[in-house]
Amino acid sequence: MKKIILSTLLVLALVSCKKEAEKTEGNISMADSADVVVPEPVAANASLKSLSTQQTTDFLQKKNDTLYVTNFFATWCGPCVREIPHFKKKIEELKDKPVKITFVSVDQKQVWNTEVPRFTQEHGIQNHTILVDGQLLDQNFFASNFKQWDGGAIPFTFMRKGDKTDETLGMMSEEQLNEKINSLLK
Repeated sequence: MKKIILSTLLVLALVSCKKEAEKTEGNISMADSADVVVPEPVAANASLKSLSTQQTTDFLQKKNDTLYVTNFFATWCGPCVREIPHFKKKIEELKDKPVKITFVSVDQKQVWNTEVPRFTQEHGIQNHTILVDGQLLDQNFFASNFKQWDGGAIPFTFMRKGDKTDETLGMMSEEQLNEKINSLLK
């Protein structure tokens, strides 16, 4: 009796799979593969770009009329998370001005495709975030790019406009961020 029931269930399962396949095949129209639009996967890290230490140095040393505000953070850093809304507000306020605000994740490379994309998407900063392997940042990197920061703590914010720079180690309040940005925009 068990064999008959199992056989019947197996036949029903195979028949339903065949009918579903026929429905799917019947709905497919003939198209050139170049015309087929495949939706982008919902990969959260699609917009996250990684930079080498040299590329990061080149980015930090840009000298022109744009104010570059670069915030080094990690997903596990409480003070980093608390100051993100201040930066997001400034991004919106200054979107038509020569200001570029960038978040640099120094999280371990192992979480670049999991935790960091989820975090940046959750906080709405995925289009303003780059990845740098924090384990590759050595004393030479810090000494050649910053006066204060030795990599020992985050958050750290570096601002540059032309030859003028500003460094802030630790969390910034919204007022501090506004004051620093305004002074460099003068």
